[in-house]
Amino acid sequence: MSAGTTKAVPAPASPSRPRVWFDQHLHGLAFSLGRVLRKPWATLLTIAVMGVALALPLGLSIVMDNLRHFAGSVQQSREINVFLKVDVDAGAATKLAGTLRDRGDVAAVEIRTPEQAVAGFRESSGLGEALDALGENPLPTLLIVTPKGDDSSGDTRLAAALEALPQADLVQHDAVWRQRLDNWLGFGQRVVQVLSVVLGLGALLVVGNTVRLDIQSRREEIGVLQLLGASDGFIRRPFLYLGVWYGFGAGVLALGLIAAAGWALREPLAALSASYGSQFALKGLDALHSAVVLLATVLLGWLGARVVTGHFLRQTRPTET
Repeated sequence: MSAGTTKAVPAPASPSRPRVWFDQHLHGLAFSLGRVLRKPWATLLTIAVMGVALALPLGLSIVMDNLRHFAGSVQQSREINVFLKVDVDAGAATKLAGTLRDRGDVAAVEIRTPEQAVAGFRESSGLGEALDALGENPLPTLLIVTPKGDDSSGDTRLAAALEALPQADLVQHDAVWRQRLDNWLGFGQRVVQVLSVVLGLGALLVVGNTVRLDIQSRREEIGVLQLLGASDGFIRRPFLYLGVWYGFGAGVLALGLIAAAGWALREPLAALSASYGSQFALKGLDALHSAVVLLATVLLGWLGARVVTGHFLRQTRPTET
């Protein structure tokens, strides 16, 4: 190589597009977290309002789910009790149960023998000596029939068909009570849905207003970025992550409030259940449902920030003259 020649220096390789995308999102995430931490009281106030608003429909939903399991499920309330005649022996009862299981409107049939009925009555009532004095077992064989599907009119038709059986002595089916229970549960579920929409909209507005105030405080900075040619996505990204942080914090707070309420109610509810001879225990949210709640609150915060920033950018986008 001669003295007059110089060695060419290779130009630095430009970062790949995935790398640029990742760096931009990482910057937006870190920048938005810094904005949240620099305003702790305003952040806590926003998260508290959102968390309480979201905890109310979530708690009511859990209450409705527990009501469906209190003192037996709704499925158990649909059971039809068929008391067979005293002269129907065990073999005939088993054959009849098999015939009923083959019906298209029957989900299950349970046989309760007179011996099982006496044992259960003896244990629950404490009248064992009185039963012994009777000599013979006065209780008949019982068939517990569970209807298939969720149709009240179908249950009524099935009960009428069971009453027509020659082996049946008495059929118990409280269709009115079951229909009232279903109506109350359906009404409660609709109330939960309405409150979820209304309070979810309120949480959305809280996030939107908070992000709007943050945008207004940086209005001049955003104007400079727009004049320099920054894309809407680049300007919008930190504010979207700001909404994500608000949503995540509100979700954590809502789950914490639900857990605290469940802990406070667990002991008195256990005492109430014990007084009725029930082992009912309050059911909370498992890990999967908690993760779904967090995801929903994060999406809610993101959506609120997206709506506000989109409106702002449409209003302030520079136009050529």
